[in-house]
Amino acid sequence: MAWRFAERNVFIDMRNGSAVLRLQGLVKSYAGVRALTGVSFDLQAGEVHAIVGENGAGKSTLIKIVTGAIAPDAGRIEVNGRAVDRMDPHAAHLAGIAAVYQQPALFPHLSVAENIAMQVERGRGWRVLDWGVRTTHARALLERVGSTLDPSRAVETLSMPEQQIVEIARALGSDARIVIMDEPTASLGEREVQSLFRAVALLKAGGTGVIYVSHRLEEVFALADRITVLRDGQSVGTFPAAGVTRQELVRLMVGRPMADVYPSRTHAAGDVVLELAGVGHRDSGVHDASLRVRRGEIVGLAGLVGSGRTELAEILFGLRPADAGRIRMNGTDVRIGAPRDAIALGIAYVPEDRRRHGVVLEMSVAANASLASLPAVSRGGLIDRTAEASAAAVFIERLQIKTSSADALVGTLSGGNQQKVALARWLATKPALLVLDEPTQGVDVGAKAEIHRVMTELAASGLAVLMISSELPEVLGMSDRVAVMRGGTIAGILDRSEATQDRVLALALGHAEVSP
Repeated sequence: MAWRFAERNVFIDMRNGSAVLRLQGLVKSYAGVRALTGVSFDLQAGEVHAIVGENGAGKSTLIKIVTGAIAPDAGRIEVNGRAVDRMDPHAAHLAGIAAVYQQPALFPHLSVAENIAMQVERGRGWRVLDWGVRTTHARALLERVGSTLDPSRAVETLSMPEQQIVEIARALGSDARIVIMDEPTASLGEREVQSLFRAVALLKAGGTGVIYVSHRLEEVFALADRITVLRDGQSVGTFPAAGVTRQELVRLMVGRPMADVYPSRTHAAGDVVLELAGVGHRDSGVHDASLRVRRGEIVGLAGLVGSGRTELAEILFGLRPADAGRIRMNGTDVRIGAPRDAIALGIAYVPEDRRRHGVVLEMSVAANASLASLPAVSRGGLIDRTAEASAAAVFIERLQIKTSSADALVGTLSGGNQQKVALARWLATKPALLVLDEPTQGVDVGAKAEIHRVMTELAASGLAVLMISSELPEVLGMSDRVAVMRGGTIAGILDRSEATQDRVLALALGHAEVSP
């Protein structure tokens, strides 16, 4: 194995290795804009090779080329030492390439077992299906990734994290030689992340090469053997994971030094904005939830997948009206029977699944940003497009949304910038309480720091913030207090000074009790 170093760029010659995938000089342009410029990359058998970079760096384009979703304008693709003249999804499947995407690509009306079978089974022509064997196989694959999901459940009834687990299970069972994981833990809790790590170890031990794309650098360093950094469509270099620090990696990704991702917070909390006392919603499993959120305070809501975090947020926004307990806003008892009631009370909610519920992909940035505050940009019942564009421009600058213009369709933006547009929509309503469900899910390190900065500034201006996050470092780094949910209720509340990863996990798992 030969190594060549050139002023922070490292090019690795793996000529003695066994490359299952080799990309050479890939070029791809969209409407004259270069997405990739001469990118080369290789993946060895039994290796985890991470790809990192900011949104827009070219990661998604590279993945789409490998999976055959798009064709490169120039360059060469080799799989197991053989050149591929034309890569398309069918050719990728035959070549043993499987992908796990951030947004699960499942058939919603089919069962878990059927979705797994679509990827795993290799039958041809007419044959009799053994449903018992299919279900048993699906259950075994789910157990390998630490899940007890019922294989007979329809995918449309699953949460985002549960769908992600199904994606991982079917990739594990596909016997693929190349597995691509694109932000696989974006919607997973700590327990599910550990199950994913075990699945990656199984793939690696079996000789499968894994391409791992993630903004969570702690995962990259925990899993990867090598790391390739992309920036502005070009490869900055490929590094041994043990030979580069987190700070160096961040600088290579963004092209500049990065301040701490979690800004310092010194302001004091004010009056109570939201108070919950014994709140519940029978059908969702939420019960006896009690919590206070004050002006100028960020309260983190932690817990395992299925603990009731999102369901509690939906109660606050009127999507699941509470049928037990008491909700008070600014000292007054209120009933939130629908989202319009929540908005009128000054409650804003940025949901977890931005593509389905956070933004309208077919509408412009300006139109999305004004959807929750149309009276502010309307005259005589008609939308004033000039006022709408001006309002959007404020948030484009404030949140550093990367877009060609306010008229650009949100569907053309990267995932991180779509999240910022979803945030802009609700900030435009000037809320008193902002509920954020996974606010930095799938967002790169630069955009994450920007969103954290905005959250800190909003809290400093007097806004009350309730933040749901599956990332414990984010919960601990951003929260003034941490409320931990378990089994549909709040198991304990920790002040910033006493909140540690071990204490939060202990509460989430039911190993300890800490009084609110």
